[in-house]
Order: sequence, then C-alpha cells, then structure tokens
Amino acid sequence: MSSTNFVLAIDQGTTNTKALLVTADGRVLHQASVPNTVTYPQPGWAEQSATALVDGVRQVIAQVVAKAGASAIVALAISNQRESIVVWDAATGEPIGPCIIWQCRRSAPKCEFLRAAGHADAIERKTGLALDPLFPAAKIAWLLDNVSGARARAERGELRVGTVDSWLLWSLTNGAVHATDHSNASRTQLFDTAALQWDTDLANLFDVPRSMLPEVRSSDSNFGHLAEGTTALPAGIPIHAMIGDSHAALFGHGVRTPGAVKATYGTGTSLMTLTGERVLSSHGISSTIAWSQNGLPVHALEGNISVSGQSAAFMAEMLGLTDAAALSELAETVPNSNGVSFVPALVGLGAPYWRSDARGTLTGMSLGTKPAHLARAAIEAIAFQVADVFSAMQRDITVRLAELRADGGASQNGFLMQFQADVLGRPVTTGDAPEVSALGAAALAFAGLGIATSTVPETKRYIPTISENDRAAHLFRWHGAMAQTLHTQPRTGTNGGELS
Repeated sequence: MSSTNFVLAIDQGTTNTKALLVTADGRVLHQASVPNTVTYPQPGWAEQSATALVDGVRQVIAQVVAKAGASAIVALAISNQRESIVVWDAATGEPIGPCIIWQCRRSAPKCEFLRAAGHADAIERKTGLALDPLFPAAKIAWLLDNVSGARARAERGELRVGTVDSWLLWSLTNGAVHATDHSNASRTQLFDTAALQWDTDLANLFDVPRSMLPEVRSSDSNFGHLAEGTTALPAGIPIHAMIGDSHAALFGHGVRTPGAVKATYGTGTSLMTLTGERVLSSHGISSTIAWSQNGLPVHALEGNISVSGQSAAFMAEMLGLTDAAALSELAETVPNSNGVSFVPALVGLGAPYWRSDARGTLTGMSLGTKPAHLARAAIEAIAFQVADVFSAMQRDITVRLAELRADGGASQNGFLMQFQADVLGRPVTTGDAPEVSALGAAALAFAGLGIATSTVPETKRYIPTISENDRAAHLFRWHGAMAQTLHTQPRTGTNGGELS
C-alpha cells in the first residue's frame, strides 16, 4: 500500500469522542472532538445516551472528512470506553435504555447477592475480575429486569447487547455485524479468559441469555464494512481493529513484553502491565486480555481507579475554580498539603480495594488549612491511587516493574507527573500526544493490514527527586486517610520498600 494511506481512529471515551487521521508512522494529520454528556439520575448511577454516542462518532468523522477528504482512508479503528453497556432491539437497532457506563453502581445489589451466595471466587477464577458493579454482566441483568418487557424479549432472541465497541460496530454496519474483540469481552465478567469463550455458567449466574452476546474476534480483525449512509465516509471502508481504550494505550506505547506499566489518566485511571501468561491476582488487581492478534491473546494485569482526573474537576468546582488546570495552579502555590489528604471515593473505590460502599473523605484539616492545601491534596490523590495499584501489581508478578508510561490529559501536567515519580520511586515517561489510545488502535489496524508502524515516542522523563524516607512519609499519611475512609486499622508500615 502507498504511504499516503491513512487510518481514521475513533476514540470513544467517557468525556469526549474523538477522531484522528493517523499515518503509519504515528503522525496525526487531522483530528476532531465532541464532548459527551454523563447524567447521574440517582446517587451512584451514571449513564449516557447510546444514540448520542453514535451521533458523536458521526460528527467527528464528518469533521475530519471535511478537512482531509476520504480518498486515502483505508480503514477505521475503534478504541472505546470499557465496561459500559448498551442493550438494543435486534430488528430496529433502537436502544431499550441508556448506555449504563462503567462508573455506575446501580448493579451493586446483584453483585452483593452473588457474593452472599458464594459465587465471587468462582467468577474471579474464570474471568480474572473481582465481583464488582464496575463490570457489565450485572448491568445487563439490571436493564433486563427494569425495562418493561425486556427480559421476555431477550429470551425470545429479540435483543442484542454489547460494550460500546460492539454497539458502534452494529450502528456503523447498519446491523450487519454483531461482534466484539477479546479485550472488551474480557471485561464483561461473562467471558472465560482461559477458554476464550462466553461461559454458560457465568451467563446463568448473571441471568444474561447467551443469544444476546456478540461474536468474539481478534482485536486486529476486519470486523465489517461501513454501510451506505452511516457516516460521511463512503460505504465499504473496513473497520479493521477494535480494542478497549486502556489496552489500545498499552499497544500505542509499544509495550510488548513485561516490565513496564502503562497508566492512562482520564476520568478514572487505568494501569496495565503485560504478564506473559494468564496470571490471577492475589492483591486486588484484575487479570485481563490486553489484545489479540491472529487469534492469539496477550495477557495482562490491570488496576482500574474509578475517580482520578475527575477528582481534580470535582475539587475545582468545590473551590469555585474554573477547571482542573486552575486547581493545579493553586496547588503549586504551596510546598505541601499541610497534612491534608483527599480520598476521592466519590463512586466507591476500585482497585486494589474494591469497596463500592466507600465515599470520599477529607482528613487532616486544621485551622491552618487553606484552599491551596485542598487543591494540592486533590492532585496528590491521583498519584497516590496510582501508586497503590502499581505496588499491588508488583506483588503479583516476579518481573520488576521498572517504569511508568503515562498518557491521557493529566499526563501533560508536569507537576502531577513529577509527584507521581516521587511517590512511585520509579521514572515516569510521557509523550507529546496524550491521545495514545487512538494511536494504539490505529497501529493495530495498520498491523492487521500488514503495514509496519511506529510507536509513540517518549519526550519527557520524570525522575524521582525525594528521599525514601520522604516517600514513606507521604505514603503513610495517605494510607492513614485511606484507613479512615474504609473504617479499618491504618497500616503500621508503608509500601515504600515493597517496590525496591
């Protein structure tokens, strides 16, 4: 193929939907973005309009095509927000309810019922995932049980279900293809990641009819072709890669062997590291499939932090600031948080704690506490949560985790990245392009087309600057705040030495 061939990468995230026109050497020629709306109809609930997500994809495609034309676009690639679920009518393609997104906790009662019945360990052995409302299986059951007539329609084979990649594929092919990839399937809690198939016992436990589920394919597959009139692109262009956004970022960073950890800083933060083989965590981390090529899965460990970058936006609003950037500027006006810690358990806690009942706390305030200390505590909380997951990963595997490769919007915040390196005791590297998920999806599509690609170059490296004693003191203060949040005894030590 000519060097003028491009992949149009769609990055359908929680906060924004983006399209990037990417070359095989990783250059972004054009891009477009539209914001997404998240609504919170009840405490702990979070959802989006499924049709609005498709409309957003169409908008960004149209914007890029208006700038660059369509003649050289040889494929679409999709990276998507994970653990968000849509159920739709197989005949009309109409969603029967909202897209229940990954942050939503409405399925917590279902998870607690299964836990009380003694199923949690068996579920985790098959899926690698802790029993938690984060994952889609219980969300699907909630929709079937709470939308009038939905369960009967599902039993009759009239409904389809999918993560966001599958929903977009169905919409862009006008219902011709119902499929997903191994990375997204491995996040549903319905997929046996050892047997590489949907599991009947899991489907029965969660009350999800298997007839609803999509076909599972390799991440680099030709998933189908754009249907006439579905986008501003001509019909027939292949959708040649689909992959969860966190997995796509790891691929985009060029990580192909164990030893490095990727962190994508977004609304939440996902850390992922390759393991070489399937590993089940003993420390609150998920086992997952990073991606698959030519039918061969690549296994990984992942820790999902529910509220990360969003905690900065939350605190900015509480302090009357314009945005997270203003919060960071305020935080940098003080040398430390003056003993204040903020645990942003605003929708519970994900890895490595898995406490859906936890709620946000501020600790350590005194008469000397100023708004800048609260701002700094919110920024530091992002780094502390990442450090907890990184440490748990290290305890699960024998390979030394030598560095953190960061992407996502907050990775461009030098203040945060330096503090991250300090509390990890590890170098942190970032690149100029925060959109590594889209670049990873594009690279996977190029690979599926047989075209060699380049990975995202590192442009900034942050080296730890504080002493081990100072790092231990930071972590001890953080873990004390976490103990108060979880109503447990604080640790007598820290994880400072565990990473050496």
